[in-house]
Amino acid sequence: MFSIQGKPLLSAPLLQVCDLRVEFTTEDGTIAPVNGISFDLDCGECVGLVGESGCGKSVTALSLLRLAGARPGMGLSGQILFDGTDLMQRSEREMERIRGKQVAMIFQEPMSALNPLMRVGEQLIETIVLHDGLSRLAARNRALEMLARVRIAAPERRLDEYPYQMSGGMLQRVMIAIALCCQPKLLIADEPTTALDVTIQAQVLDLLRELQRETGMALLLITHDLGVVAEIAERVIVMYAGQIVEGAPTAELFATPRHPYTAGLLRSVPTLETDTARLWAIEGNVPSLFNVPDGCRFHPRCDRTDGLCRSSAPPLTTTAHGRQAACHHPMAG
Repeated sequence: MFSIQGKPLLSAPLLQVCDLRVEFTTEDGTIAPVNGISFDLDCGECVGLVGESGCGKSVTALSLLRLAGARPGMGLSGQILFDGTDLMQRSEREMERIRGKQVAMIFQEPMSALNPLMRVGEQLIETIVLHDGLSRLAARNRALEMLARVRIAAPERRLDEYPYQMSGGMLQRVMIAIALCCQPKLLIADEPTTALDVTIQAQVLDLLRELQRETGMALLLITHDLGVVAEIAERVIVMYAGQIVEGAPTAELFATPRHPYTAGLLRSVPTLETDTARLWAIEGNVPSLFNVPDGCRFHPRCDRTDGLCRSSAPPLTTTAHGRQAACHHPMAG
């Protein structure tokens, strides 16, 4: 907690992302799937990062761990401040110590993220030994504890199984156990409920909420499922074509979206009150990053478009109430 002349101020955010940009150079040209985004995440806070497929959510997640931009043809710029440390200035060896220990990630597709040739227990033990320096016996005991903590039945047996011997829901729980085994301050969950049925999805979300309350970790939840966001996130960041177009507390965003894109996403979600043979959809498609429209990137699909929208990119402005929107003609909210 900081203070100025005896007046207390809020603690600095756990994560501060400033003007983050990721570029990929291909045979067809250079694209920026993440184009100058900025956001904060406080200790113990759950923030949902949402948008259609291809909007830059997963690339943003990988960038926070410096996993994007590290290969030839890729570039990463901006500032990533984590717990007062600029991760952009850390060496690769230092980042290896941070990944999994202070910042952990649940990747998409657990069957692909886990090594199919290693037993589940070995993958947990390897992480614990690497970051916490425990003996293999102590690491195995913690691995058993973590499997039990994520509610996997018969953890002693499951520890010696291979990923193919488990269901999708179990594998997702294993991914959560690996991510949390070293008690990170920040957990990045990239589509943690994709391809799970609604029952298992609810169990995974309940588990994430419970573990967040117990450990006090911050959670960045990346998803395209607005129902998941409404259930678990305190604040929502909406991305479109590599940029942030809106940010707001969850209840306020669902009640009064300010950006037309956010309003379109919410309108397209079926509800119990929906009585129509055809669901509403936003016209058009997300633009190709090789051919991004001039002005506002959403203007070809927006019914509020005018000449200003076509010629000038709107800045992401913040209201007195802390809401953000990148729109020349924001909706009332």
